[in-house]
Amino acid sequence: MVIRQKDSWSGKHLREMFRTGTNLLNNNAPAVNALNVFPVPDGDTGTNMLLTMQSAMAEANLCTDNDASAVAQAMAKGALMGARGNSGVILSQVFRGIAQGLEEKKSFTGMDMAKALVKASRAAYDAMSKPAEGTMLTVIREASEVAQATSYAGYYDLRLIMEAAVKEAKESVIRSPDLLPVLKESGVVDAGGQGLALILEGLLFYLQGKEIEAEDSILERQPSAILAQPREGKPTYGYCTEFLIHGEAIDLNQIRETLSGIGDSLLVVGDETTARVHVHTFDPGAAISYGITVGTLKQIKINNMEDQHREFVAAQSGKTRQYLGKVSAVPVVSGDGLVQVFGSLGATQVIAGGETMNPSVQEMVRAVESVPTDEVIILPNNPDILAAARQVGSLTKKKIVVIPSRTIPQGIAALMAFNPETDLEGNTKSMTESLSTVRTGYIATAVRSMRYRDMTVKKDQVIGFVDEELTVAEYALEDILQKLLQKMRVQDGEIMTVYYGESVGWADTEKLFDPIRSQYPNLEVEVVFGGQPHYAYIISVE
Repeated sequence: MVIRQKDSWSGKHLREMFRTGTNLLNNNAPAVNALNVFPVPDGDTGTNMLLTMQSAMAEANLCTDNDASAVAQAMAKGALMGARGNSGVILSQVFRGIAQGLEEKKSFTGMDMAKALVKASRAAYDAMSKPAEGTMLTVIREASEVAQATSYAGYYDLRLIMEAAVKEAKESVIRSPDLLPVLKESGVVDAGGQGLALILEGLLFYLQGKEIEAEDSILERQPSAILAQPREGKPTYGYCTEFLIHGEAIDLNQIRETLSGIGDSLLVVGDETTARVHVHTFDPGAAISYGITVGTLKQIKINNMEDQHREFVAAQSGKTRQYLGKVSAVPVVSGDGLVQVFGSLGATQVIAGGETMNPSVQEMVRAVESVPTDEVIILPNNPDILAAARQVGSLTKKKIVVIPSRTIPQGIAALMAFNPETDLEGNTKSMTESLSTVRTGYIATAVRSMRYRDMTVKKDQVIGFVDEELTVAEYALEDILQKLLQKMRVQDGEIMTVYYGESVGWADTEKLFDPIRSQYPNLEVEVVFGGQPHYAYIISVE
């Protein structure tokens, strides 16, 4: 294939550029996933970005108008509908900015693309109240700045501009550990930034006339681009709270300024009539209360609806269970045993999903529409599933509340406080309050070696998390269990529930935890089949 350089490019060329970018990301998605800062098999940034890109391209394929603006708008719509995880949502904002930059253009030049990339960067940054440098935000900003500077210097050829942008994107990725300490201490670069650099390089490949073969894995040929030296750092944690505000003359900057004082990882996107909000905070009620003062609040639901993994309660027959209440409860759950647990506690419908299976916006909408009530409470049970949820509110007439459950035990605690005959407001209050009554422990096996804070983790070690924080690493399961339970303050608890995963059995679990009953005679220990992947044990202490 030979691409002749020209002064202007059509929407057809734009579509093919991003198709090549999608193909290159597809070939490298596993390597991008491997950049997860925690050594468990739940790093799915590459997958989330790939699925978002595929949704953007699917929408572009339906566009019969070859004007650049029409194709760009179609891709932006598709990316929004297919956005999965934080990286996918930010990527959708990149597409939104590109569409803004190419608005009303039948064709585009190199200078037009440079300006569009600048708008893409601004759209992505505007979605964050406290943009974290060393992420994909930095990569798109620095690449767009170089693209614009190149065009201003008199180099108008699109290929030359993209060559400069891609070179800067790659260098920005390599620099990411210097800007984000948690990356350096883990020995990786930013996964989202790496994924974005691959997409941009795919655009350049098309302009250079390069074919992308199935085995073209750029990262495998450039291992130095994903390695760094460890050093100490401190990640940020909190409760994910998301909602959509409808109103008039909404000031997005004012929302960002106000909510930035109560939390981190703030995302605010929208326009003068609609604002979509995502914030990590230890006080979700404060964010919600403020949102109500701005306009009509619709709290957003998250469902994981991987088409091939969709499961429903009621013997997994694909049907929603019979329901007579005012409000539906829909948790996101992975594992046959956990599906039954949530169903027995009153879930109207269970959506299969969790680590490595983040839902698209379109799948979430289907889930919302499938339940029989107009009011729905969502239990995401995973922090990585939350970011796309704020996109759903404008696509359904139902009233949605997301209870910010970040773990499976939190979701169970919240569902135990659920009363389908109580109104939405009452359920929201009681279920949210229940989240603080439970502590969560996860036990898994490290899939790679890494350094995290002052810990050195070796591949195949047993590792333990307490409420999402990587806490202990040992070779002996018994040793890690003792240390994990101490950090969970099990001596202060009354009930401990152990959900064993698909990789272990009941007998081994009983053998492992039976000494705990003797060690803590006042603690009631229950063992339940969870069937979850990735984690051998999920432990709940109340």
